[in-house]
Amino acid sequence: MTKIFAHRGASGHYPENTMIAFEKGIEDGADGIELDVQLTKDGRIVVIHDERLDRTTSLKGFVKDTVYDVLKSADAAAGHHQTVGDVRVPLLEDVLSWAEKKDFLINIELKNSVIRYEGMEEKVLEAVKRFKIEERTILSAFNHESLALCGRLAPHIERAVLTSDVLYQADQYVKSIPAAGYHPKLHSPAVTDEMLEQMRNSSIKVRPFTVNRPDDMEHLMKMGADGIFTDFPERAAAIAKKLNRRN
Repeated sequence: MTKIFAHRGASGHYPENTMIAFEKGIEDGADGIELDVQLTKDGRIVVIHDERLDRTTSLKGFVKDTVYDVLKSADAAAGHHQTVGDVRVPLLEDVLSWAEKKDFLINIELKNSVIRYEGMEEKVLEAVKRFKIEERTILSAFNHESLALCGRLAPHIERAVLTSDVLYQADQYVKSIPAAGYHPKLHSPAVTDEMLEQMRNSSIKVRPFTVNRPDDMEHLMKMGADGIFTDFPERAAAIAKKLNRRN
């Protein structure tokens, strides 16, 4: 059955990568959440997608140039279309502390393909181990060297290749890292029915992003995609329920 991941939480309705978005994503029927991590100037792991603060918070500048004591005062709903109260940029440990008491999947995307955060892999792995959620964690990245390092440091934690491009002999490439998951961009040449079949035959899990249209959700579920990342988990949950009734 296709797993539904709330992409940056239920980010179609709530400020992305915030606790309220993650909580609502699970309430809306997601099987897991997806989040992004960057490092602050003082080495704290914060949950935010962009390298800069400008788009999603009330601050400006790079995450890497901002200490956490400053960043934690930022309004993390500043770029959102509706008012949702006091919303802050969470630390990874805030999310994992909440998730530790639950039972859902957590996809952590390492945002280190633009800025090469030294020691990010070790810091993230330490947090995952500290909260004892290794078996529910997937590490993904566009920086595939970083994934390979994660594999050497913690081979028991699942890794997934993120890509917006077509990879030559993609199944062999994914296995060479090694990784167990393949997360291609939806509506790119990398996502075809033939690719899904090829990956299935190679025992590689395919989870396309970002799947927001109901017809795309239904098609991927029918094709047997292992997961989808969506900003609207309630839509995906409704479609999954409809398909299950038919079966």
